[in-house]
Amino acid sequence: MSMPLSPNALVVLERRYLKKDQRGRPAETPEDLFRRVARSVAAANGDPDSRATEEDFYKLMTTLVFVPNSPTLMNAGRRLGQLSACFVLPIEDSIESIFEALKHTAMIHKSRGGTGFSFSRVRPENDLVSSTQRISTGPISFMTVFDVATETIRQGGTRRGANMGILRVDHPDIESFIQSKTDLTKLNNFNISVALTSSFMEALSADRDYDLVNPRNHKVVRRVSARGIFDKIVRAAWQSGEPGIIFPHFFYDRL
Repeated sequence: MSMPLSPNALVVLERRYLKKDQRGRPAETPEDLFRRVARSVAAANGDPDSRATEEDFYKLMTTLVFVPNSPTLMNAGRRLGQLSACFVLPIEDSIESIFEALKHTAMIHKSRGGTGFSFSRVRPENDLVSSTQRISTGPISFMTVFDVATETIRQGGTRRGANMGILRVDHPDIESFIQSKTDLTKLNNFNISVALTSSFMEALSADRDYDLVNPRNHKVVRRVSARGIFDKIVRAAWQSGEPGIIFPHFFYDRL
């Protein structure tokens, strides 16, 4: 059947989504791709009339009424079978947790998914690491490790890795985090956002200072101007497009 695909859409499909042979040439047509996806999704649905479901889904896709996400187009009906685009991985304040998350990140990027993390539980730069009597390098240094790993894994040559990094506004390293992407040569595989707490917003509204708290021991490190921090967020976003802001009212403790 004829599909309403523009020349540019056909180029993108061939470059990123169609199965390739060993020489890198397309091994399926756009129609084959949508049929592969429709058949796989219908079979996973457990519908006894899977053929009808397949045809309905195929029609939705080929008329461009609905098109699923990139991992579904790439992986449905193939060996990986990984259809999700986004994964949130927990990171605790330990080398073991950080590099366990890095391992899972590599596997997710290999299957063409994207990953998100909150680095808010990682102790700040220059904080003591009691187990080794050394000094912590802080969350931004570990974000750089994730960034380099993502750069190395090209997601099968079809889709580059993507990460979201979040830091609470009351973390002692928040100012460095806000400025981290104004240097356009760094963290190119990350989008970053600041998690704004209710207490910060109240301090901002009242134009007063608020506490920066070490997540390792929950002790106040210093107080800073809420207005000053917010102005830095705005200026950095104007300069580089980042950071964004989020309002995670329902899961502050998890960040």
